[in-house]
Amino acid sequence: MANSDLGEKRPLSPHLQVYRPNLTMMMSILHRITGAALYFAILLGVWWLVALAAGPGYFAFVDGIFRSWLGLLVLFGATYGLFHHMMGGIRHLIWDAGKAFSIKSAEHMAWMSLALAAGLTVVVFIAGFAAS
Repeated sequence: MANSDLGEKRPLSPHLQVYRPNLTMMMSILHRITGAALYFAILLGVWWLVALAAGPGYFAFVDGIFRSWLGLLVLFGATYGLFHHMMGGIRHLIWDAGKAFSIKSAEHMAWMSLALAAGLTVVVFIAGFAAS
């Protein structure tokens, strides 16, 4: 028979208030945030394509927004989010292969994914400005 008082005496599941944040925990949270943000970032790409199909007047309007300082900042963040999420996916692929489970390896991969995401974002923006 079930005891109804048992639920009140059970320990609660630990959450962020209990654990001290570490790098791999923060990378996991950021991976989820960038994944969700990419859903909204894709709308920018769709808007740009719709403007391209709508004609030169509307495209100039949308392109002007994207080339403003705020538009470039949003595009920079979306580009970083894309590369960060990709690097997180590669980390998980390595873990799925059964590799790099030690704390040192996991932290090393976390730092590498941060550096690669930032570096690739800067490279894409330099290439974009050089081409325009």
